[in-house]
Amino acid sequence: MNAVINLKSSWLPVCRTEDLVAGSGVAVLVETQPVALFWLPDQQPAYYAVSHRDPFSGAEVLAHGLLCESDGQWSVASPLYKQHFSLADGQCLEDPNMRIRCWPVREQAGWIEIDLSGRQTESQVG
Repeated sequence: MNAVINLKSSWLPVCRTEDLVAGSGVAVLVETQPVALFWLPDQQPAYYAVSHRDPFSGAEVLAHGLLCESDGQWSVASPLYKQHFSLADGQCLEDPNMRIRCWPVREQAGWIEIDLSGRQTESQVG
């Protein structure tokens, strides 16, 4: 079954819900941007979409990072240099001057969709 895309909508289907792994990340390509999707089935919200690119190393690895919870706030730890990035807003927990892109994400009729109009800009290293 193919996704029906409404060109007037900013929500873009990027994968099926069965493509996700509970408590883990997967990488998808949205336009030309690698995006890390996370599914936390027992949480609200349950889905998160952040940049797959680690801004400290430049490598596309964040979907492979470890999910961490502290005081009800979820983050992903980069597998390279171990910085933590909030899944809610992309803020680096170790460096207040660094933030990764994140997008609103939802499940709709078995599809995971990302709201392209909800883009946040990524801070520059340095």
